[in-house]
Amino acid sequence: MPFVRIDALGTDPARLDALGQAVHDALVETLGVPPEDRFQVLTGHDGVTGTLRHDAHLGVPKDDSVVFVAITLRAGRGPDLKRALYRRISELVHERTGTDPANVLVTLTENTSVDWSFGYGVAQYAPDGEGPAGALS
Repeated sequence: MPFVRIDALGTDPARLDALGQAVHDALVETLGVPPEDRFQVLTGHDGVTGTLRHDAHLGVPKDDSVVFVAITLRAGRGPDLKRALYRRISELVHERTGTDPANVLVTLTENTSVDWSFGYGVAQYAPDGEGPAGALS
């Protein structure tokens, strides 16, 4: 159950929706995330009251179509799966929004099962009485 935050310059609702769907589809395709596990915050920045800052770190140029994708998920995927995810997100974002793949920045933050509550103040992946649960179940 990844939690996804997507920040983009521009407040076009159709682009934000396409970005969210592209990221979700990439998670389903590459990591096997169940299709109904979609939890996203999509934020468009207007450049005045909110904006994104970017440079050409590592020689990767960015422009004002930059997209920041931050994904929090349970630990347990190896480097090859993560690379496949980054690649697929970039491909789908490009296909669906025309965003240059150089403008797609993705970060992953991993945690353990006890770090999630889906409601009612309960750690559904790590109920009371169980020891710390780590990687994927």
